[in-house]
Amino acid sequence: MKELINCLSKYSTLSGQHMELITNKAKLLSLKKGDCFLEVGRVAKQLGFVMEGVLRVCWYNNSGEDITRAFIPEHHFALNISSFNNETPSEVCFEAISNCKLLVFSKKDLTELSNTIPGWNDILLKITATALTNKSKISQNMLTQDATTRYLEFLKIYPGLTNRIPLSALASYLGIKQSSLSRIRKKIT
Repeated sequence: MKELINCLSKYSTLSGQHMELITNKAKLLSLKKGDCFLEVGRVAKQLGFVMEGVLRVCWYNNSGEDITRAFIPEHHFALNISSFNNETPSEVCFEAISNCKLLVFSKKDLTELSNTIPGWNDILLKITATALTNKSKISQNMLTQDATTRYLEFLKIYPGLTNRIPLSALASYLGIKQSSLSRIRKKIT
């Protein structure tokens, strides 16, 4: 719980009473490796904060191949904002690639916090803006950098994550074949 409060405190000063309200609303959700926090075709009903483990965001192409688009490690938020806000089916899956523990908040919980904590909406907007800025930067890098540079950038953004995720998911994220990833890793080390 401390990790969540520390993360939220980056965006605003929270009183002890506000921290208690937030922690009382948070529900612990445990996922086993392979479980989905959000499935394709389902409407996102909750905001998650990853306490332990790693989620991957993926979708399926026309051939049925799953394509990894993002990783969500500890102390980061997990949300399909479009599905959550518009109450539309998700086009992506949030899958646990390791056993995970998340703190989750329903839309009702977030509304109640918004009505109780001054500046709560500003905190959520800042978190969303940070996430969208990071996503945009990563997307731009994926389009303009070669595979080796993308891999090196991944190592900077997600230090220590390569040992915790399947190489197939990492290769998919980088937009390359697993054999190419192996060659890049050999060349670098």
